[in-house]
Parts: sequence; structure tokens; C-alpha cells
Amino acid sequence: MVLLFKAAILTLAGCLAGKLAKSAGVSKLFGYLLAGLILGPSLFSLISGAELAALFIAGEVVLAVVAFKIGSELVFKDLQGVDRSFLAITLGEVAGTVFAVFGLLYFLLRQDLTFSLIMATAAVGSAPTAALMVMRQYRARGAVASTLLPVAAVNGVLGVVLFALVLSLARAHGAVQGGGSGWQLVSTPLLELGGSVILGGVLGVIFAFLAKKAGDTDELLIMSLAMILVAAGGAYLLGLSPLVANIVLGLMLANLGSGAPRVFFCLNSFTPPIYLLFFTLVGASLQLAGLLPLLALGAAYILARAAGKLLGTWVGAWAAQAEPKVQKYLGVLLLPQGGVSLALAALLHRYFPQYSGTFTVIMVLSVLLLEALGPRLARAAFARAEEVTGLGRQLIG
Repeated sequence: MVLLFKAAILTLAGCLAGKLAKSAGVSKLFGYLLAGLILGPSLFSLISGAELAALFIAGEVVLAVVAFKIGSELVFKDLQGVDRSFLAITLGEVAGTVFAVFGLLYFLLRQDLTFSLIMATAAVGSAPTAALMVMRQYRARGAVASTLLPVAAVNGVLGVVLFALVLSLARAHGAVQGGGSGWQLVSTPLLELGGSVILGGVLGVIFAFLAKKAGDTDELLIMSLAMILVAAGGAYLLGLSPLVANIVLGLMLANLGSGAPRVFFCLNSFTPPIYLLFFTLVGASLQLAGLLPLLALGAAYILARAAGKLLGTWVGAWAAQAEPKVQKYLGVLLLPQGGVSLALAALLHRYFPQYSGTFTVIMVLSVLLLEALGPRLARAAFARAEEVTGLGRQLIG
């Protein structure tokens, strides 16, 4: 009862802080994190470290829903007729990001191999929300705007799958060091990811059928949450990846089910308080004593990630012979890093708690900085690409 009361206080405090942050012209996420930091063990200690661990189940729910939504954004019919250059651009951007972050952390800063790989794959994900908002606000139209959507959709899936793959490899490597056979390094990730795809695919077919038969909104919401949690819980139970299982679940529903829009509408009405509580808990988990030593590492990560994304996008666009303005400006729109990166901390806390503290601090720094700069960068990119049309020209002027 006491724990639930504290969770209620955290939720209300996060809501108030988010509203104040929005009125001050910054992201609500900043308010959530700040409220958690103030009420957490570092300052007022409303909630202890042990209680934080107990409440982090909210993080696993958030992660499952986020993975489901990422998969649902990859709708194959929307990619028909789209210039196939987006595939080369995405691969170039992903490869550039991974190599830049891993190279800096592992070879230059001498960080642990597993930690370097985890950070490199977590760096892949982009949050084009700010760019899409600016694109709609200023009615941006053109090659850059049309390429952003498919690149962002494929980027989201690849980023989470690569993160899941690295976690699987790291766990298999630990098993080998504990006396297992070297074959486990290959077989474990293949079985884990393959099994996750099968699990998500089977549940996705079932979900697509059931969603058509669902009655009112309440019934559909209950069914949706149940399927997402079954995919995540089943994956944990079978030793599979809850990330990949829910990505495939969302992908199957979006591509097979005519009821997909209703499902996403229902989830959008349920998830905000869960997100709010989770991000407030993330703020509470931050340790002020450990923040300063990580600022330099966080700055290095942000710079390496930005360099990798910009260079990788340019190389991919150049190789695909995309328009010059796509080569120049698309990478800027992919720089922001969203809350999904913070949600990954919940999975890392389960499997590699020794890395979760450092990971969370660096992700918080990256998300807050790049989310603040995102709208400004997007406006500049669309303006320089000369894709601001109609009313947008008056607004941006």
C-alpha cells in the first residue's frame, strides 16, 4: 500500500512538472525526469532504491508497448512506389552510427566491449517526431520530406533488433565464459531471434483476427494490452526477446489487420500515464553523485552519434544517387533520440544491471539535448532544402 501511494505521488508530481516544463517551452519529458530526480534517493528520498526496482515493472510494460508501436509503423503497402534509395540510406545511417559510437567508446575511450556494443546499438534509434511536427506545421514537401518517413520506420525496427541481438550475444558470451561451448555464441542468438519472430508472428495473426471481431473500445483495449503482454511475458518465459516478439506482433497487425487503426487509437488513450510514471522513475534512478563523472563520456557519445548519423546518411544517400539535398539535410532530421532509448534501460536493468546506471545517465543527456534542439534543426533543414511551401513560408518567415 505504501509503495502504491508513493507511485501515485510520483505520477502526480511528474504530471505537474511536465505541465510546468511545457509552459516554460521545454519538453514534458524534462519535467518528468526532474520530478523523479527531486523525489528520488539523490534528494528527498521519497522512494528508495529497492522500491524503484519493484516499480520498474512499469518500464517493461512501456518497453513492450514501444516495441509494438515501432513494428506497427512499418507498413509495407506504404513503401510501395517509394524510391528504393531509402534502404541504402537507412543501412548507411545505421552502419555509420554503430561504427562511430563503438569505435570511440571501445578503441579510444577503452570502455568495456559489451558496454560499447550496447551503447552503439542503442544509438541507432532516431525520434523523428520533431521533424514530422515541423514538416506538417510548415507544409514541407519534397525529396527530403518524402524520404524521412520510410527511413525513420526502418531505422526504428533495425535499431531495436540490433539492440536485442547484442544483448543475446552478450548473454551467450557470458554462458561460454561460464563453461559453455563456443557454438552457443552462434546458436543462442539465432534461436532467440528466430523464436521471437515465430512467437510474434503467430500472435500477430491471432491478434489480427481477434481485432476484427472486437466489440466496443474497452474490449479492444483489453485485448490489445493482453496480446502485448502475452508476447512480452511469453518471450521472457521461453528465453526469447520481448523486443523482437512485440515488434513482429505490431508489424503483423499493421499489415494484416483492418482493425489496426482502432488498436492504436485505444493504446494512445491508455499509455500516457504509464509513460509518465516510467520516465519519472528513470529520473528517480539518477544519482547526482555519479552525474558529473559521466558528463564527458555522455558528450563524447552524443558527438560520435551525431557524426556517425550525418556521415552514414550522406554515404548511403550518395551511394543510392539520391538528390543532393537529401545527402545534405536528411541526416540532420535523424539526430534526435527519443524516449525509446530510455525504455531500453528497463531491459538492460534486467540482464546487465552493472551497465544500466551509466547507460541511463548518458541516454537522459542525449535525449534531453537532442529533443530540445530537434525542432530548430528540423526547421533549418527543411528551409535550406527549400521544401517549405505555402503557408509554411509565412510561418517560418
